[in-house]
Amino acid sequence: MLRRYQRLSVEVGRLPSLLGREFFRTRVTSYHAGTFEDAVIFVHDVARGLDQLGEFEHKLIAKIALQDYTQNETAQVLGCWRRTVGRRFPEALDRVTAIFLDSGLLIRLPATDVARAKNCQEGSGGEIPASASAQRE
Repeated sequence: MLRRYQRLSVEVGRLPSLLGREFFRTRVTSYHAGTFEDAVIFVHDVARGLDQLGEFEHKLIAKIALQDYTQNETAQVLGCWRRTVGRRFPEALDRVTAIFLDSGLLIRLPATDVARAKNCQEGSGGEIPASASAQRE
C-alpha cells in the first residue's frame, strides 16, 4: 500500500508527505488507478494517516519502505543502532497498518478456522510419550 501511495503521489504531482515538498513530474506514467480524483483522495487519506506517526516512525517508513534503504543504511543515515531500526521498523509498520484499518483504507480479512492437518508422524494417542519405548508398552 505504501508503494501505491508513493506511485500515486508522484502521479498527482506531489512527493509523499514523508519525503517532504511538492514537485511536478516531467514524465507521465502509464499506471492509472481509477480516476485522477480517486488518486488524489487516496494520497490525501494515506498522508493523513501517516501524519499520526511520530517523527522517527516517519523517517523509518520513508527510508526503508519508500526510498529502498536497507536497515543498515537507515541506521547510518539516522545515526542510530541497526538493532533499533530492526526493532522499530516492524512496530512502525504495525502502527501504519492499524491506522489504515481504523480509517478504512485497509479491510481486515475475516478470521479463518483452519483445522489442523493430521500429521502422519504423530502417535495415535493425544499424549506425546517421552520416548519411543513408551509407545511399545
